Amino acid sequence: MKVNQVEDRKSRATVVLALAIALPMAVSGQSTDPLNVMDKLRLHAEGVYSPTAIAGIALYAGILQEANIPREWGQGAGAYGERFGSTLAWSGIHSALAFGLDSTLHQDPRYFRSTETGGWRRAGHAFCGTMLTRTDSGRETISTWRIGSAFGAAFLSNQWYPDRLNTARLGLLEGAMTLGLDFCGNLGVEFWPDIKRKVLRRR
Repeated sequence: MKVNQVEDRKSRATVVLALAIALPMAVSGQSTDPLNVMDKLRLHAEGVYSPTAIAGIALYAGILQEANIPREWGQGAGAYGERFGSTLAWSGIHSALAFGLDSTLHQDPRYFRSTETGGWRRAGHAFCGTMLTRTDSGRETISTWRIGSAFGAAFLSNQWYPDRLNTARLGLLEGAMTLGLDFCGNLGVEFWPDIKRKVLRRR
C-alpha cells in the first residue's frame, strides 16, 4: 500500500512537470477581429506540431522514462517511443477538442492582455481570461472550449494507461492542473512583454 501511495505521488508530480512543458504557450491576441475556422484550426495545430511543442513532448517522454511511469511500460527505446506517442496523442486530443468546441460554440481561443495598470489587477485579468473567454461577436462567456478540452483530454488519454492510473480522481486532477497551467501561460503572456522591455532598457 505504501509503495502504491509513493508511486501515485510521483505520478502526479511528473504529470504536473510534464504538462507544464508539453502545453502549448498561450496565444495572445490584441486585434478584436474574430478568427475564422481555418485560423482556429491553424492555431491549435501549431500547438501540437510546432518545433517547440514537439521538443516539449520529447522532454516529457524523457521525464516519464527516467521515472519509469507507468512501470508497466518498462524501459528501452520501445518504451520511450510508447511514452512519446502517448504524450503526442494527449496533445492531439487536447487540441482537437479545443478546436471542435471553440469553432462550434464561436468562442475565441486567444488571450487578450489587460488594458489596466497594477500587478494584482492584471493577474486577476489573467485568471478571468482562463475561466472566461470572448465570443466571436465580442461578448464574454464561460470558457467552454478550454475547460472541456482540459478535462476531456485528461480522461480520454488515461484510457490507454494501466487501470491503476486510469481513475476518475486522476482524470479530474489532470484536468484541473491543465487549467492551472493555462493560467500560468496567460500570466506569462500578460507580463512578459513588460519584463522584456525593462530588461532591454537595462541593456
